[in-house]
Amino acid sequence: MSTNPANPAPLGLMAFGMTTILLNLHNIGLFPLSTVILAMGIFYGGIAQVIAGIMEYKNGNTFGTTAFTSYGMFWLSLVGLILMPSMGLGEATSAYFLASYLTIWGIFTGLMFIATLARYPVAKQVVFGSLTVLFFLLAAGDFTGNSTIGHIAGIVGLFCGSSAVYLAMATVINHEFGRTVLPIGEKKVVASVEELKAAA
Repeated sequence: MSTNPANPAPLGLMAFGMTTILLNLHNIGLFPLSTVILAMGIFYGGIAQVIAGIMEYKNGNTFGTTAFTSYGMFWLSLVGLILMPSMGLGEATSAYFLASYLTIWGIFTGLMFIATLARYPVAKQVVFGSLTVLFFLLAAGDFTGNSTIGHIAGIVGLFCGSSAVYLAMATVINHEFGRTVLPIGEKKVVASVEELKAAA
């Protein structure tokens, strides 16, 4: 039995991806904002991602800890924004304030996208790049009240969620087969000068 710790990234990516897909089926107008989305936002997109973030912390992965814990809390806070006013816990959020909330998340995600450019696979860059675009489109839709922007955001969201699901399953399948079955555009690790000298 292997003593290596499990890779929590597929769990976090799948939780994020599936919940994002469901929300954006609503954004493109196919379904109302029902308990399906809210329940996924709490239990899978929210709690499961936070668990993945804690596991990444134990693995010493700063990026994974920051990403999964943050986006898990994003889903929990988003559900809170929707449910809390109906429970008498604060006033409903205005469209402008919700747009500000989404803009802040867009800025955070844009910075995380920059971090992916250092050494992460192209598939992960696609997830964070499309998520950055999604947040800013959602914010623009709330700022302007333009339903067309919201519809476009829904399409981008479906792509973003699907790209996260792909990366999650590619990671699992490639690991189980011990070879690349589903490509993710991994970058070659370049040794540092010190490592090259030590190997000489």
